[in-house]
Amino acid sequence: MARLSAPMQLAIVRGLACFDTPSEVAAAVKEEFGVDITRQQVATYDPTKAAGRNVSAKLRAVFDASRQAFLTDMDDIPISHLSYRLQRLQQQLEKAEERGNIAMAAALLEQAAKECGGIFTNRREMTGRGGGPVAQVSRVALVAPPELLEALRTVRDAF
Repeated sequence: MARLSAPMQLAIVRGLACFDTPSEVAAAVKEEFGVDITRQQVATYDPTKAAGRNVSAKLRAVFDASRQAFLTDMDDIPISHLSYRLQRLQQQLEKAEERGNIAMAAALLEQAAKECGGIFTNRREMTGRGGGPVAQVSRVALVAPPELLEALRTVRDAF
């Protein structure tokens, strides 16, 4: 098992916190630090797994902070922005048209229309007639006891 420095351990923990697989993290460590490690060794740094139950408190805190940031901060991910997605679709459309791939171009145009039309969101907008607000009608039903109804009938019949 390779001896890992503190920066390598932090890189492993942050990669695992971002839901990278142990194989992906091991490859990233080899690329960045030039150290070969096994995916089993990487798994020992994941506090959500049985193999990582002995992770230090410091690395567990880094894992938790990184996981929380990953789950809540979508601004760092370009594909989460409509303008980025449309820009990439435009680039792909231009390449498809250059190559004469009409079917791909049509599919990309459809995809862009869906992106702009908001079809991939779970937001629904409800409007009333003519695009105005939805009319809200409240109805109140009063229920009277039978004795009161009988008394009202007798008063009505008296007149």
